[in-house]
Amino acid sequence: MEVVYEDNHIIIVNKKVGEIVQGDKTGDIPLSEMVKDYIKVKYNKPGNVFCGVVHRIDRPVEGLVIFARTSKALERLNKMLRDGEIHKTYHALVEGRMTEPEGTLENYLVSDGRVNKTFIAKHSTPDAKLSKLKFKTLAVGDRYSLLEVNLLTGRKHQIRAQLSAIGHPIKGDLKYGSKRSNPNGGISLQAHKIEFIHPVSKEPICVELPEIENPITK
Repeated sequence: MEVVYEDNHIIIVNKKVGEIVQGDKTGDIPLSEMVKDYIKVKYNKPGNVFCGVVHRIDRPVEGLVIFARTSKALERLNKMLRDGEIHKTYHALVEGRMTEPEGTLENYLVSDGRVNKTFIAKHSTPDAKLSKLKFKTLAVGDRYSLLEVNLLTGRKHQIRAQLSAIGHPIKGDLKYGSKRSNPNGGISLQAHKIEFIHPVSKEPICVELPEIENPITK
């Protein structure tokens, strides 16, 4: 487990492809339990260790995930997330040559839990939710383009569904139209940067990962 930031109230981890943030029906050990074990060992804490899940990213996605080490931090971070005060930037390697230097995507989305997939829908569709994101093209190659994506809403599989809908599925994302899988079984989507005001100290926090390695030529 790679810890990229920690203090008395929060811990930020770089999730690997295939790891789950919170326990599910697979029974696989989630990151939340790994964080608890890490804190227990590092700080020699007896008994149960608190670790609050602030947000999640999909299993095939890699990148930054925030956990709360105190109930006070969890409560405040949850409110900040609802109020749009935690800013998350993604990097997505998509199929095809993106011709637009930047843009905004706006769709109504519906998630179907039976197939674990999100679909573009009409605004009149029951349970459809308005979903928005902004993208900026960082690099373009012969087969792939690297995008910076900023979410304006937080819907399930939002980036995957909306980019696929404009003909640029994320590399390796077979569920949303990619032509072939990635060798590691993941998709080329990275939760690249997180920015927010610390819920307790009120200091600005900005954590950023290195660029996806040599993405255009692969």
